[in-house]
Amino acid sequence: MFNQTAVRVRAGEKTDRGGNTVPDWSASAVSRLSVSGLNIQPNAPANVASETVDEQRDAVITGYRVQSAEGTSPDIKATDRIEWRGQTFEVDGEVATWPDLFTDTPHHIEFSMVRATG
Repeated sequence: MFNQTAVRVRAGEKTDRGGNTVPDWSASAVSRLSVSGLNIQPNAPANVASETVDEQRDAVITGYRVQSAEGTSPDIKATDRIEWRGQTFEVDGEVATWPDLFTDTPHHIEFSMVRATG
């Protein structure tokens, strides 16, 4: 069940012309981490993909639910991107850490990831 692998992509930092620190998604600035032991499934059937149509484009948003294997807590944050099956997704919302029932350690993490096209 936890046989899938994805790559966590984290932005570097750069200073903009106003002197603010901002994310740097350029290829030379990002860090990548291969994360195995994942279960990646489509979000609830009504939420697998939604489509928005307007005069300029047809937008499709596809979502997946990701859960790590028991006893793991991969380093993934809400600001990260996930590369999986040749596509890039954004982490949607905060990453939830589920505690072990009998100890004060993480049991696993869960998060949603989405990809918008169009």
